[in-house]
Amino acid sequence: MKKLLYQLSDTDIAFPAVEYALDSPDGLLAIGGDLSLARLSNAYKNGIFPWFSEDEPLMWWSPSERGIVELDNFHISKSLRKHLKKHPVTVTINTAFEEVIAACMEQRLDTEGTWITTDMLTAYINAHQAGIAHSVEVWREGELAGGLYGIMQNGVFCGESMFHHQTNCSKLAMWALVNWLKRHNAHFIDCQLENPYLSSLGLTVIPRATFIAKLKAAHNYTLNPSMWTPQELTNIYE
Repeated sequence: MKKLLYQLSDTDIAFPAVEYALDSPDGLLAIGGDLSLARLSNAYKNGIFPWFSEDEPLMWWSPSERGIVELDNFHISKSLRKHLKKHPVTVTINTAFEEVIAACMEQRLDTEGTWITTDMLTAYINAHQAGIAHSVEVWREGELAGGLYGIMQNGVFCGESMFHHQTNCSKLAMWALVNWLKRHNAHFIDCQLENPYLSSLGLTVIPRATFIAKLKAAHNYTLNPSMWTPQELTNIYE
């Protein structure tokens, strides 16, 4: 199989098969196209995600190894449980999506530069308004202390980014997400790439072919219409 870098059409939202992604850089499948809702939706359904910086062309990826969190394998330390008891929080979903994605962008800019470009920001806000992008918010004493956002169209939550303004609050957002997904019998969380932070929470790495098979199985999942209605999540850490 010959692996090539594909140039996407401006009008056709189709992607080449992920098996054609390059070996170097690992997972780069295509460039170009746009961040329209239809193309973004189609990308995630096929295990593809956009990732590029402000001064780069639009790039689409499907890496040879995928980082995922199986819901039953999610790990929380005793110290985090103790921290939560001393410093309780309120958790909501989809009540402050724009604030969450903006905070994710700002935190990355402050530390390492960001791939959440202005075009990406607009695209994911549009996806949120269309009902496929969602946020988890952690509040402490009325202030947004941490959160995360991602795409969910089937049984998989495709995590995009997280942030914290206060200690442990991104972990608390992830913990709440896992428990919320469990309540709704979802399949797993796609974390895209491995990193030490997520590995400490239970992330495992699987080959692309295995990931695609799991993703296809998750297409049979039926989303509960009320699952992502803006609301406070009660007893979410029990």
